[in-house]
Amino acid sequence: MRRLYIFDTTLRDGEQSLGITLNVKEKLEIGRQLVKLGVDVIEAGFPASSPGDLESVRTIAREVKGAIICGLSRAVPPDIDCCAEALREAEQPRIHTGIAVSPVHMEKKLQMTPEQVVEAAAGAVKHAKKYMSDVEFYAEDAFRSDPRFLVRVLEAVIAAGATVVNIPDTVGYATPWEYGELIDYVMNHVKGIENVVVSIHCHNDLGMATANSLTGIKAGASQIEGTINGIGERAGNTSLEEVIMAIYTQQARYGVETRINTREIAATSRLVSRVTGVPVPKHKAIVGANAFMHASGIHQDGVLKEKTTYEIIDPEVVGIPRNSIVLTARSGRHALKHRLEELGYRVSQDELENVYQKFLRLADSKREVFDDDLHAIMGHAIANGNGIILENLSVSSSGATAATATVTLEIEQQTVTDAAVGNGPVDAVFKTIDRLVKKPVKLEEYTLRSVSQGSEALGDATVKVRWNENSLIVGRGISTDVIEASAKAYINALSKIK
Repeated sequence: MRRLYIFDTTLRDGEQSLGITLNVKEKLEIGRQLVKLGVDVIEAGFPASSPGDLESVRTIAREVKGAIICGLSRAVPPDIDCCAEALREAEQPRIHTGIAVSPVHMEKKLQMTPEQVVEAAAGAVKHAKKYMSDVEFYAEDAFRSDPRFLVRVLEAVIAAGATVVNIPDTVGYATPWEYGELIDYVMNHVKGIENVVVSIHCHNDLGMATANSLTGIKAGASQIEGTINGIGERAGNTSLEEVIMAIYTQQARYGVETRINTREIAATSRLVSRVTGVPVPKHKAIVGANAFMHASGIHQDGVLKEKTTYEIIDPEVVGIPRNSIVLTARSGRHALKHRLEELGYRVSQDELENVYQKFLRLADSKREVFDDDLHAIMGHAIANGNGIILENLSVSSSGATAATATVTLEIEQQTVTDAAVGNGPVDAVFKTIDRLVKKPVKLEEYTLRSVSQGSEALGDATVKVRWNENSLIVGRGISTDVIEASAKAYINALSKIK
């Protein structure tokens, strides 16, 4: 079987689409988990886009080992120079440069002739090759290009030294049979194509990114680009977990193999959801909460008799364990640690004590602690510890909307208290925290959802706040009290501001 390389662009295409700013610590956390998952390439960012992205890519390049670290650039020398600088300390660096090749992009966006585009494409690859041997070229909006012109561009960049050529469906316009035909055309008409890796990068505007990617693989592509949970521009990118498991279940049909550790899929999905603040829909394929649930009596009867009647994937294969251990306030540290390890969390002895105390506080208010509760506890444990601690919170309401909140925080080991009136309890709490922390932010988004079972379920609050003009920061908080969860989420966001 031929090797299929997995190119993850969660930290680049995924992050840029959300309008949020992940800090270096969060990006490192995702990057290291992607290595555990077994991806071959991590596109860490677009260094020339901002000083923050440059620093993030530089840090990931220096500290994340075990995968190719890639940076994006436009087909202009300053971008490529910046990208090379960011990747200087990478164990395995790659520059990903390119230019648009469709008529509408060349005429309306670039205002360049086809001849100028060919020249710029080849020139960009030659310039990148001065810095490193591994250079990938992307032909933006390739699906809407003239296939004959696409062949010209690809031959020019291969002659210039490209090692990977990326043929994107940038706007998600393709159907599976058409995209497969395009890849087949490229494989059979481009001189030197046998000497490079052909990559595919699909978007999900018409809901066909996974299908298009799979047809591209069958047509001969050897690298698939996508994101965890399918996050990305507009309707998102190809969901890597969907492609990986489609191949896993029918490997002989596709004739390719990967080095992915499928048991890390669920843990990776949860991490990306927690850090980005983008919840995974319950009915999301592979990683959704309902992906392995059976509600129909007919389905339940079949599964009880033989799992394969209605399950094509064993949940444990993607890291979702089946276990009958019931966790309560009487459960010990060993049982908690065992269950956390089954869920993909590795905790040191010192970390375990901190998590165990949070577990006990929750278990005292609930009869049983479920897996979703543990995920929430772990996310909260990781999110905390940033210098601002919620010590006390009280809210009083008068009428349907007016509310007064009194909040006590510990900020850099100093206890401070203040109060404010707001249009409802959450607004009052946020205004009080603003008075205490004194960081001028604008609340862009606030969501609250239940993350576990029963009337005593945990509330998971997510906020997105804007700091300065171009920085959107995510904060999350959990509690059985939804006002407290909201306060913790707001504090978590503010604590990330340097």
